[in-house]
Amino acid sequence: KIKNQAYLAVKDHYTFDFLELADEHSEYELEQALIKNVRQFLLEMGNNYTFVGNQYKLVVEDNEYKIDLLLYHRSLQCLVAIDLKIGEFAPEHKKKKKFYLTVLNETVKLPHENPAIGIIICKTKKRTVVEYSLKTTQMPIGIATYNTSDTLPEAYKSLLPTAENISQK
Repeated sequence: KIKNQAYLAVKDHYTFDFLELADEHSEYELEQALIKNVRQFLLEMGNNYTFVGNQYKLVVEDNEYKIDLLLYHRSLQCLVAIDLKIGEFAPEHKKKKKFYLTVLNETVKLPHENPAIGIIICKTKKRTVVEYSLKTTQMPIGIATYNTSDTLPEAYKSLLPTAENISQK
């Protein structure tokens, strides 16, 4: 049930046009810009999210791991761990996300809360790679893309009618 709810809580694409980032930027620059503009970031994510922290530290057997952004979804009553990737989604991103979710569920989640949700926000993704990567996981993980301008990404332009087609109808 929580896996299906997680899919509804994660958008397929986010527009971070309020960041004023150059097309070429690092994951650190993306994270810092989102933190600086946390109010707009939360609005873009949806109206049920609250900010918990960035570079949220998890310690497992003296090893330190950091989640880029940790949010809380009020309606689903669960933690939401976000990884930011400036490139294309790769299957190994899911492996790392599953580890983070397991640690959050075992060490951070409160007894009344639902299992944590993972979101990997990448610059681009290939649908088939995402489908194969998530096919066997039972954990609620969503893969989304982002852009830093309000123009429609090229991949979506072919899916929508042109302005000319709309005006004709």
